[in-house]
Amino acid sequence: MGVANEANSDALASEGLQKLGYTQEMARSRGLFHILFTYGLAAPIATSLIGGGPVVMIWGWVLVSILTETLALSLAEICSKYPTSAGAYYWCFRLASPQTRLLLSWINGWLTMVGVWTIALSVTFGTAQLAVAGAGIFLPDWVATPWQTYLIFLAVTAIACIFCIFFNKYLPTIDIICAIWTALGIIVILVALSVKAAAGRHSAAYALGHFDPSASGWTPGWSFFIGLLPVSYTYAAIGMIANMAEEVHNPSEVLPRAISWSIPIGFLTGLIFLLPIVFTLPDAATLIAVSSGQPIGVMFTLIMGSEAGGFGVWFIIFGIGMFCAISISCAASRATWAFARDKAIPFHRHFSKINPHLYDVPLNAFLLSTIIQVLLGLIYLGSSAAFNAFSGVAVMCLGASYAMPVAISLLNGREDMLDAPFALGKWGTIINTIALLWIIFAIVLFSMPSVIPVTTVTMNYASVVFIGFGAISAVWYIIRARSCHFIKRKSGISHNQEKKKSMTERKIDNEQIDNKILEQDWYKK
Repeated sequence: MGVANEANSDALASEGLQKLGYTQEMARSRGLFHILFTYGLAAPIATSLIGGGPVVMIWGWVLVSILTETLALSLAEICSKYPTSAGAYYWCFRLASPQTRLLLSWINGWLTMVGVWTIALSVTFGTAQLAVAGAGIFLPDWVATPWQTYLIFLAVTAIACIFCIFFNKYLPTIDIICAIWTALGIIVILVALSVKAAAGRHSAAYALGHFDPSASGWTPGWSFFIGLLPVSYTYAAIGMIANMAEEVHNPSEVLPRAISWSIPIGFLTGLIFLLPIVFTLPDAATLIAVSSGQPIGVMFTLIMGSEAGGFGVWFIIFGIGMFCAISISCAASRATWAFARDKAIPFHRHFSKINPHLYDVPLNAFLLSTIIQVLLGLIYLGSSAAFNAFSGVAVMCLGASYAMPVAISLLNGREDMLDAPFALGKWGTIINTIALLWIIFAIVLFSMPSVIPVTTVTMNYASVVFIGFGAISAVWYIIRARSCHFIKRKSGISHNQEKKKSMTERKIDNEQIDNKILEQDWYKK
């Protein structure tokens, strides 16, 4: 896209954002390849080994990728019509009835906030655990204490902060470097593991068909589903692409393409990464027994046959982890800033400010997001089991926040999506339904312990934390949001009458919302 066309595109995007109720505050500097996020190639692989091994790792990856693509397509369609950094909670507001839109958007907004904060925490902390696994290559007898792991987490967080705050202007370039690093790194891993195979080679029957659920204690069928947790976690942040909407050129076209393409790209990347592993996999029991819970370092060392070789392959994965920590910290700050801009966070005037001296960084929102993660990380010092629940909470909250606008659109007969730039057409109902069923199942899945019998260490506290955050948001709603008048309609039309409106009448109503949105506050001052 030329400079002139890019400028015209940005002008149109700013006008579109104005119609959605917001003013352009950030510079648009990102294109399609700057927002194709893929997280967690080396997500807790131990859970897949516990769940059954190679069958879960390969066929679970295929299954979850297909199911998640239905969610990606559903979100892409809605995002193409409402491309704003507010994301899913704004979509709920625009799609829901006048009687329920405030409550639903409030619930969704806090689900989003908890989700983005905890997913960013799990990525940065997971990268810290990767660092511990790397150190374990040369120090196999060293077991990191909780406070040592926490200090490494702080170092990872600090590096992400430095890039996001002081090098925001160069983050699009860093994203391109990340894509190149990932592509070349996966090829190197494919060649290196296939050539060395120091722990032995397996037949195709083993690599694609071996299934041993004994480590989980569950029945074979449910054990397979438990092994899907790492794959589901990998794709958990696809909706966060929308949080970068107001920094993207031509967002109505670029955002839906980025969201819908992220799954196929992630699928191919992950498959190339996993295939050499399952064909050269060391003894699963040895890997599961690694004290840190992250067997990547030991696994690569055994496959490569030397500490140096293992470290070299590990370093590729660690680099991807650092890039992901930077990207997701940036996206989480934008989600926080958007919610503060809509006056739904305490001290919203402070957290909705943009710092022009740092190339339009929402500095206060970024610091809030980071401080919350650092404080939540302290839980690891008291209970690793309680802390590990945050990974599950992240997937549950984000999944629920994605499901809400899709469900509302489906209940509306998908009438609002007929004029979406990225329309799913006649397949929309089927795609939306599959996406909703998958999210519901995934939420149940992330509430279950990975092994039985359950102990205080293996207990999954995700559902408890999920409900706890929900209770906090409900109390805050009662305190503040009950008095809100964010784009109230004054027509007094009943919900049944609203449902019977024609598309033309509904479009007129939306235009009236567009005209009022800038004059309203999320809640009364």
